[in-house]
Amino acid sequence: MKNAHQDARVLDVTLAADVVSGQVVTQGRLLGIAVTNGKAGETIAVHVEGAFRLPKLGTAVIATGDPVHWDIAPGRVVVTGTAAGDVENFGYAIASAANGTSDVLVRLCPGAGVPKAA
Repeated sequence: MKNAHQDARVLDVTLAADVVSGQVVTQGRLLGIAVTNGKAGETIAVHVEGAFRLPKLGTAVIATGDPVHWDIAPGRVVVTGTAAGDVENFGYAIASAANGTSDVLVRLCPGAGVPKAA
């Protein structure tokens, strides 16, 4: 197809800040996982679709199927208490995560996340 640009499960993104492979990258509604390390201003590939193990608020109790939000400041998944700039509803949990655990398995939903307004 002449007008196809790329598969879109992995997108090229110009970084606003340095990242390491596996770190969450956000830009507006786009939330993805860095494939490689990158410096601010560089363009790298980020996964915007798939399932990933992400850090979460240790006290958060998350059930399979719960919508999840990305807390920008500490860089972790939360289920409540988002602030301006956090990305709400970017995906859902594909496994439960109890209080006291440090991560959760999340299915990314491309384009579903919405930055919380101020």
